[in-house]
Amino acid sequence: MTADRPVGYRVLLAVGEYRAVLAASALSWTGDYLCKAAVSLLVFERTGSALASAAAFALGYLPWLVAGPVLAAVAERYPARSVMISCDLVRAALVGLVTMVGMPVPVLFLLLLASALAAPPFEAARSAQLPQILTGDRYPLALALNNAVLYAAQVAGYTVGGVIAGHSSRAALALNALTFAGSALLLRLYVRKRPATLTAARRTGLWRETGQGYGVVFGDRLLRAIAVITFGVVTFVIVPEGLAAAWASDLGGGGRTQGLIMAASPLGLAIGGLVLNRLLSPRARMRLMRPLAVLAPLVLVPALLDPPLIAVVLVVALSGVAMSLLLPAAQTLFNQALAHQYRARAFGVMNSGVQLAQGAAILTVGALSERLPTPTVIGAWCAAGTLLMLLATFRPLTHSDGTVAVPPIPTKEIR
Repeated sequence: MTADRPVGYRVLLAVGEYRAVLAASALSWTGDYLCKAAVSLLVFERTGSALASAAAFALGYLPWLVAGPVLAAVAERYPARSVMISCDLVRAALVGLVTMVGMPVPVLFLLLLASALAAPPFEAARSAQLPQILTGDRYPLALALNNAVLYAAQVAGYTVGGVIAGHSSRAALALNALTFAGSALLLRLYVRKRPATLTAARRTGLWRETGQGYGVVFGDRLLRAIAVITFGVVTFVIVPEGLAAAWASDLGGGGRTQGLIMAASPLGLAIGGLVLNRLLSPRARMRLMRPLAVLAPLVLVPALLDPPLIAVVLVVALSGVAMSLLLPAAQTLFNQALAHQYRARAFGVMNSGVQLAQGAAILTVGALSERLPTPTVIGAWCAAGTLLMLLATFRPLTHSDGTVAVPPIPTKEIR
């Protein structure tokens, strides 16, 4: 292989440790989304409440709010493989307990919350592990492949979880526990144990380091604008997933219908990421950030008309396609404007903000769905989101010195 020849997937997947990490991550991600689908349906069946179902779905976001950046920082203090294995085993045990017959809903919520606390350190450890396994051009290619696998895992988890949960929610949760156990086994057998990346000599205090991350993001005009756009748009496009069980019930369907609704957005993300991102240059994608931020909630407004399932899946998938272009462009521009020494903490702040925005949105629309038809709530919520994103993106993105961050580009760059 010559120095200027791009690395291909065959070269990347020839690295045995990376194959194990990718497979383990795929199992954990699939388990996460399978659990969300199964639990939201289980709670809806037990309570008949759209709010309770949405609350169960939103529990997975709560740890990112209360402890996400801190837990991610803690993960750097221990060997990455050990952190990932421990998180998987904890989740396998806790989800296994949820399958017990007669589990009260409040106890079920507590177990799910405890399980979700393992997600931030798992993701932080995985991110820290990859650069140690892969070097050169293999690393950025691995990031791209990880994103594709994540979306595929989301589709599989929601679809399989919805179908299995339609027959037995406990069977779906038992399968979820097995995915976490399988992930831990792969990591134990095929990934080498390496020392922690953050030694005792380099530690300055978790709270101080976490606070600096927030200061960097919200103290810079451009980074703050990107954060507002990102947090804003995910607040609106997440609601079909969070209300999928109630929406499926309104459509006269069950677990299979719920799975289709929940899988539509990640399917759109995967298709858009693989196809459209190859047709547009990086500058063109950044130039489209502002209209895409408006388009993503706008395509969900037809929910007001109470469309049939095929139309529901279509509009939710189209929203996912818009997000497949918006999110990578926002991340690229964010990364370009960010000082190197703050990247880990700043991205931790962004991840936590996204999770918080999604969780708060799901709880809010879940409460509204207790009083109004689910399609009406989703359509009106996204109509309001369209107006708010128009306001948020009215002015061009600029640096703190007033210069435009994304200058106009010639049409030929959209190839």
